[in-house]
Amino acid sequence: MNIWLQIASAAFVGLLLFFLYPAAKHWMQNGPKAKKGDWQAAAIPLLLVVGFVILLIAMVR
Repeated sequence: MNIWLQIASAAFVGLLLFFLYPAAKHWMQNGPKAKKGDWQAAAIPLLLVVGFVILLIAMVR
């Protein structure tokens, strides 16, 4: 791979992190806070999707 492309990519990632840090900090401080039951509400659909994928893999074998 070209060294100049690697340098440009690293500079781009560095600038991206530099400019996104203030926005991410603001989102973390002023974003919605998790309430009781939020993790369960997120985990159940994820587990259902994982179970469905495992079922599909088992059906193909």
